[in-house]
Amino acid sequence: MEGLSRTADGDSVPPAPERARGRLPREDPFVGWACAIGISLLALFLRLWRLGTPHAMQFDETYYAKDAWSLLHFGYTREYVDGADAKILAGRTTGIWQDDPSMTVHPEVGKWMIALGEKAFGMDPFGWRVAAAVVGSLMVLVMCRLARRLTGSTLLGCVAGLLLCFDGLQLVLSRLALLDIFEAFFILCAVAACVNDRDWMRRRLSRVPLQPDSFGPVLWLRPWLLVAGVSFGLACGTKWGAATVLAGFGVLVWVWAAGARRSFGVRWALPKALLVDAPVAFVHLVVVAFVVYVATWTGWLMHAHQFEEHLSNTQYTQFDGGKQWPTATEPDADGVVAETWQSLRSLYFYHQDVLTFHTHFLNDSTHTYQSKPLGWLFLNRPVGVDAQLKIKPGEQGCDAPADSDCLRQVLLIGTPVLWWGGVVALLYAVFGWVARRDWRYGVIVVGVATTWLPWFRYDDRPIFLFYAINILPFTVLALTMLMGRLLSAPGPSPRRTAGTIVAGSFFVLVVLNFAWFWPIWTDGLLTHAEWMTRIWFSRWI
Repeated sequence: MEGLSRTADGDSVPPAPERARGRLPREDPFVGWACAIGISLLALFLRLWRLGTPHAMQFDETYYAKDAWSLLHFGYTREYVDGADAKILAGRTTGIWQDDPSMTVHPEVGKWMIALGEKAFGMDPFGWRVAAAVVGSLMVLVMCRLARRLTGSTLLGCVAGLLLCFDGLQLVLSRLALLDIFEAFFILCAVAACVNDRDWMRRRLSRVPLQPDSFGPVLWLRPWLLVAGVSFGLACGTKWGAATVLAGFGVLVWVWAAGARRSFGVRWALPKALLVDAPVAFVHLVVVAFVVYVATWTGWLMHAHQFEEHLSNTQYTQFDGGKQWPTATEPDADGVVAETWQSLRSLYFYHQDVLTFHTHFLNDSTHTYQSKPLGWLFLNRPVGVDAQLKIKPGEQGCDAPADSDCLRQVLLIGTPVLWWGGVVALLYAVFGWVARRDWRYGVIVVGVATTWLPWFRYDDRPIFLFYAINILPFTVLALTMLMGRLLSAPGPSPRRTAGTIVAGSFFVLVVLNFAWFWPIWTDGLLTHAEWMTRIWFSRWI
């Protein structure tokens, strides 16, 4: 449990009474993995249940499902005819795609993930949603393992996995063909790899005697940091928002390296780590992430001439001084290197257009479900992604009174008890990092800061509550750490009893809240009165 306290430099130190009596239990790795896999299978079951309903393109599925199919069959995104959604839902996938490339405003990794599901199961709602369901369940597995590593407790690792499993926002995004669940998954993988790298580095340094005035060994190859770089590249290749998380954890990795060297007696560890560890970390994280990111555009680069011919003069160049791409009318590039260079230049200009779209074109737009990031942690404005209203009594099993009706809805909103309790836990995490100097709370604080605060810059344009899916893993970690703290009093005591009651009651309330909201996350049939008992505020309508 969180009864393993940490020093400022992060060394694991069992509580004094348990350490003195030799009673600290050894966690069984098999049990830890078995429990994590079991919870992930539970998450997968919940996310696959009636996944093909509603039989419709919900919210932005209308873009990503078609883009994914286009990538799968043509290698790049193409425009489609009017009424394409109805034709696809009727089972038709031919005669829909035009020859011109489509200007998409997000990178392609998430769409390729959706395409894998369409390849395996076909172009239907189940096919374009199944990849999100699998990735959402794997996200629960990674959460179990990360929380277990941070706390040293299989129990708390399971608690963290179950809290993530029972969050409505994560559930619904795992049942939609949107990009955000893929971005959140890759971010969580990258953070988990950074934490693993911290422990790996300390083990390596512990094997070498270090002199106070020395720099210590340079660790040129850090496998877990390489995994983090690949994961960050895939996250940025899904949505650009992951870049701020990469920056934040890049700095944190450097600080951890300095703390590791200081804990083994090296003086002036921070500047020394800047010289010997920061460059290595930069290559493993930033350079690797950049290479992976560019590689994710391979399909685009192979068809760059299509974009040069059709889009070079038609996009948002009026916002950036009239710059234009290199076009197909220019002399053909001679040789593979020259052709690749021209394609990369075109990709650069394409990115300029996309950036211009996000920073200028959306400024005057509005949306019914847009919300301010200041209220995201309180679930200020959920997103209705689908609704079937005014279902008459007797239709579809509606048992409403004769003067009323039923409805079905899919609402993108988190489990309220979890999110509202998470606010308290996040405040405690700040205290734990600043006052208690516990490095584990730094993971939480930096994670929330880099996934939440950047959105305040863009609160004058349509942004949505479900972007907070990247905040959720760190909120779950904060809750898990706080619950561990409540359970960590040594031996039988009133404090431990009270902490167990509070932590246990909170967990039960989360599960009950999840069960109560289940119908409005999964297109369940409700009478109007039943629906109103779940819509607690007018802004949730």
